[in-house]
This record gives sequence, structure tokens and C-alpha cells, in this order.
Amino acid sequence: MTALELETPHGPARAHVHPVDGAVGALVLGHGAGGGVGARDLVAAATVARDAGLAVALVEQPYRVAGRRSPAPAHQLDAAWIAIVAQLRAGPLGDGPLIAGGRSSGARVACRTAADTGAAAVLCLAFPVHAPGRPEKTRQPELDAVRVPALVVQGERDPFGMPAAGDDREVVVVPGTHSFTRTLDGVAPAVAGWLSRVLPLI
Repeated sequence: MTALELETPHGPARAHVHPVDGAVGALVLGHGAGGGVGARDLVAAATVARDAGLAVALVEQPYRVAGRRSPAPAHQLDAAWIAIVAQLRAGPLGDGPLIAGGRSSGARVACRTAADTGAAAVLCLAFPVHAPGRPEKTRQPELDAVRVPALVVQGERDPFGMPAAGDDREVVVVPGTHSFTRTLDGVAPAVAGWLSRVLPLI
């Protein structure tokens, strides 16, 4: 693993790059709003991806690198993410097929920027469809705007809601809530199965 500091329009970010010999592509994952790249579901997805032949980068947004827990505004997160992915693709990850993704807030960023980053697929862990108790404030359009194959792994009791499936979007429901704390075993098989189906297509 190599930790790289990358410049963005909103300060330095950090990418933890896990290379794979003869990689067939790359997976770039972002963290949740108040969490970090050590989240167990991110680590599980990264492990499965490497087993499938993907190089992996776990990305810390600039606000986390600066030591802040409160997330930056969406437009700043998106701009930083686009800059990060561009540098990773020009450097250690190469220009092969890219899967973008993340958990919670990181999943939203990956969806909103999928076209700008050239993502061939999107992986969402615990996509926050709406704030708890506010289903009328839906973020489903962020998922619907993704025009490439997507996977959402969602806890069946997630207070942030349940996303709808779509033509190119698979939703796998696992036991648990937003954090998957007790149900992590459901995440890895869901990601592994999806990767086995989507990698030959991208």
C-alpha cells in the first residue's frame, strides 16, 4: 500500500493505493461524511475488488485530511473527487476501466461525478436516500442520473431509506442498518457477485 497526497481545488487529499499485478481495472472508493477509509465495509469491498484483479484506491477528502469531521459542501466534495480521480488515473491506477464508489456520502459523490470521472460502473455502500425521517427530501435522482451499471448494498433497516432498483442498477439488501456493523459478511459476497458480472462488460 502507498499513501499519496494529491492536490485538489479545496486542499490536499490523500489516497491509499493498493496495487495489483496485471490489474484489469481500478476501484476508487470514498468514505462517509463523518468516517474514514478504515470503515469495515470499505475495507471488505477493497479486499474483494483486489481478489477480482482490480487495483484499489481508498480516498480521504481534503476536509478529513485537514482534521475536520464536518463534511465540505457537495460542490467542493465533487470538485475534489474529480481532481483526485484524474490524478490517480494519470498515475498509479492507469487508464483502464474505472469503478467509482464509496459509502454513504462517498457513494453520493461517486454518483454525481460518474460522468465527469469516466466511471464505467459505480459501487454504492449504504446510499443515503434521504435524511432519517425526511423521505420527502429524496436523493434518488442522484442514483437515477448514473448511466452505467451500479450496485447498491443497503441495510434492510437503514434509517436513510431504501433506494429503488433500475435497469442497470442492482440493489442488494442485507441485514442491518446504515453501518452494517453486525452484518459485514453480507457486503463482501454482494460486491464479489456483482464484480463477477460487471467486469466482463466494462
